[in-house]
Amino acid sequence: MKVVALAGGVGGAKLVDGLARNLPPEDLTVIVNTGDDFEHLGLKICPDLDTVCYTLAGSANPATGWGRANETWNALQSLAELGGPVWFRLGDRDLGTHLERTRLIHEGNTLSQVTRRFCEAWGVGPAVLPMSDAPVPTLVYTDEGELHFQEYFVRRQCRPRVTGFEFQRAEQALPAPGVLEALNEARLIVICPSNPWVSIDPILAILGNQSRWVAKEPLGREPGTFVPATAKGCPVVAVSPIIGGEAVRGPAAKMYAELGVQPSALAVAGHYGSAGETGLLSGFVLDHVDKTQADEVRSLGIEALVTNTLMHTPAERTQLAKEVLLFAGKLLN
Repeated sequence: MKVVALAGGVGGAKLVDGLARNLPPEDLTVIVNTGDDFEHLGLKICPDLDTVCYTLAGSANPATGWGRANETWNALQSLAELGGPVWFRLGDRDLGTHLERTRLIHEGNTLSQVTRRFCEAWGVGPAVLPMSDAPVPTLVYTDEGELHFQEYFVRRQCRPRVTGFEFQRAEQALPAPGVLEALNEARLIVICPSNPWVSIDPILAILGNQSRWVAKEPLGREPGTFVPATAKGCPVVAVSPIIGGEAVRGPAAKMYAELGVQPSALAVAGHYGSAGETGLLSGFVLDHVDKTQADEVRSLGIEALVTNTLMHTPAERTQLAKEVLLFAGKLLN
């Protein structure tokens, strides 16, 4: 079964890894958020792409979920001694990735070409695609002004109050090569437990500038060719990144609250909406902690699966992915 996963951040990378443990490599394509990308120290930094690739390669830092295992920090220490900007922490091994990516892009390679080259070098089997080869920076509007996502997330530690988001140039950016083809071949689309506002919405903005569209036929890019995934008999299943009203990682719950929405698994399901109501979802997966919300999810016209969604270990990633695939299989029948 051909599966496409939409992912960003550590939670997304973990579920992608679980899917990769359940599927042949040729059956899994991962479309990754690049709204977090930015230039730092003259280098092209792609945090979500790297987190997904390092995780699939088995080289992610097990303590943080981001960065590389067995990291050292000599370059950062030298930078600090010289008074340079060290608010965004780049380890020595991670730095090599950014140096080579920047060099290859300066030589004329696209981001998707560089990503494919890195995946081959790291032995990553599934196809990992940036959402676009064009830069689409995520801007976070706050009570302290407009901030690039990394400025908000890392430098300011998510402290400013969020008032909105902008995905710059999303309307002009095209999906990266292979993205639309993968979506049109998919029998299942999985929205990973990533931040809906800043990890998944940027991908959806690229795919159609309307969150209810996730695929289009034919593969041309003429306006008006988008069709709902459900029209192709392709279920879209999302896994909640919010458990018990709190985000497993990151500021998703804080963003919901500051935008006037009570953070909950139900809020995430409502964020994406039912495919039958010009939204996205055929199915939604929520944790046992939130089992009382399952009937409310179903009242939205979305099938619900209640299970353990925390992924502390590789075995838990594998199990959750297996249950997602079985759940989707029932939706297909």
